Amino acid sequence: MKPKKANETCAIATHLVLPNDTNFHNTLFGGKLMAWIDIIASISARRHCNREVVTASINHISFDKPIKMGDTVTLEAKVSRAFTSSMEIFVDVYVEDFSGDRVKANEAITTFVAIDQRGRTIEVPQVEPETEEEKTRFEGALRRKQLSLILAKKMEPNDASELKALFLGK
Repeated sequence: MKPKKANETCAIATHLVLPNDTNFHNTLFGGKLMAWIDIIASISARRHCNREVVTASINHISFDKPIKMGDTVTLEAKVSRAFTSSMEIFVDVYVEDFSGDRVKANEAITTFVAIDQRGRTIEVPQVEPETEEEKTRFEGALRRKQLSLILAKKMEPNDASELKALFLGK
């Protein structure tokens, strides 16, 4: 299976935060942002494998800056690494206010799995990172996966070679 460049998986969505999207603080509901993240990450995953995908997990989400009513929100998703049937997708969330200033407000890391017509997992192509950011995210993906597997009790800590190398220098 031919690898894909990380940039080929890029998916971008832009939303205007309207009153129905906000809480009583006039900021974007966290759940609304999570839904937008899930959708854009799934598009990125589909672009990578050209198959149906399902959300396996939301590994990390940060709500670093509030997003206010009237702000423009841009989500940029890109597959950071692919494993056998799963893909890790980074989503960067940017906010633009009335001044036109664009700042990174939040980020998320998700995992999607490719499935066939019967709902069984299928193999996906590997990712070829090109930029420094893509390479950094690619290299960290295996450590994040190993940590997730340990926490889910699907991997023994002694088997996590990348984490051992990070913490023990081995």
